Amino acid sequence: MKENLQAVARKFISPSMRYEMRHVSNRLRDVLSRACVWRWEVSRFRLKQESPYQILYIGRKQQREMAKLLIAGKGQAAVAETYAVAPSGGADQTVVISEMPTSGALSVPHYLSAVVPLGRPLEDITARYDSELRRSIRKHRPLYQMRQTLDDAEIAMADRELLRPYATARQGIHAAQFATEEVFRIAKGVGRLDLITLGDEVVACHLGCEITRGGKRYWSTLRFGYCEAIFSDAKKLREVNSITTYMALEWALANGYDYYDIGLCLARPDDGLLKWKRRRGGDVDSLGNHAYMFVRLPKTGAAQFLWDTPLFAVEGNKLTLHLGLPDGPSDDEVASRYHEMVFGGLHKIYLYGGHGHGEGFLQTLRSRYASLQSPPTMERVVST
Repeated sequence: MKENLQAVARKFISPSMRYEMRHVSNRLRDVLSRACVWRWEVSRFRLKQESPYQILYIGRKQQREMAKLLIAGKGQAAVAETYAVAPSGGADQTVVISEMPTSGALSVPHYLSAVVPLGRPLEDITARYDSELRRSIRKHRPLYQMRQTLDDAEIAMADRELLRPYATARQGIHAAQFATEEVFRIAKGVGRLDLITLGDEVVACHLGCEITRGGKRYWSTLRFGYCEAIFSDAKKLREVNSITTYMALEWALANGYDYYDIGLCLARPDDGLLKWKRRRGGDVDSLGNHAYMFVRLPKTGAAQFLWDTPLFAVEGNKLTLHLGLPDGPSDDEVASRYHEMVFGGLHKIYLYGGHGHGEGFLQTLRSRYASLQSPPTMERVVST
């Protein structure tokens, strides 16, 4: 009976509708979880001992670490924990991070996807790559092969020796592992598992599936996996990681997909993984995210705070970027700070700073975004 109902649902409910239903279901589960206010806490801490800003966190205790990750990044998590005490300081320099939306707060997503628009020649896509990356791909691509596997022993091997060890090595305690049965379900049903070989040796794998949203087909990377000999060697990992991503892109293009989703990463403009995906043509997209933090900027020093911690936010269903331009940094320092803050997929960029401050930098930003098919609008926000 259950199988018959599922068959009927597949017949009459379009893939886009199924995606929207899953998305709404995930959002509803998140809202219901946040509604359990008896699990909430109110805590104050600083992310750095010398920081002038105190963070007031209001939400579930288990989500406090996500708040720290979004503001400070993975490298600062231990520092943030060290100073998780109630500091002194004025209310004007308090940043409020809550799981409940409030008027004036930024809706900051937990994660973003990096999505490559397809429907064009591969050469046009790789034209956005830097010259060093293009040379590396030309040199190493002929050495690697990719093949799908449906074999139980190979799927188990990929889960045990590639997917799990690499996730642990990269994310540590923050690693979100797929259950083994889920890896099998994807590999043998709703998606596919590809093994990457160098000669006769399996060195990596790619776990992916199809997503249909708004009538467009996305080939979505769920996980990459690498053997220890690869991920313990930074130079070799860069090589194989680039080739694995490139082969997944090739496959998506060859099979008529509209977009290639390189996968989720932490929604921080400074996040290294997001920058890595941006250099491979990925535009930021809220695909796959269903959870948010709500950040109220400090009354004093918002420009400095956003200089230290740029933020993505969502307005309706559109992505925005919030940057700070405080007094003090030279033109060269500003250019260096925001050198890699050029993301396709943005609707709007807000630049916070004093009166008459930052007009020249706005013009620079406009010129850097001018080559995009849909460049974002830009707005100055007067802020102390």
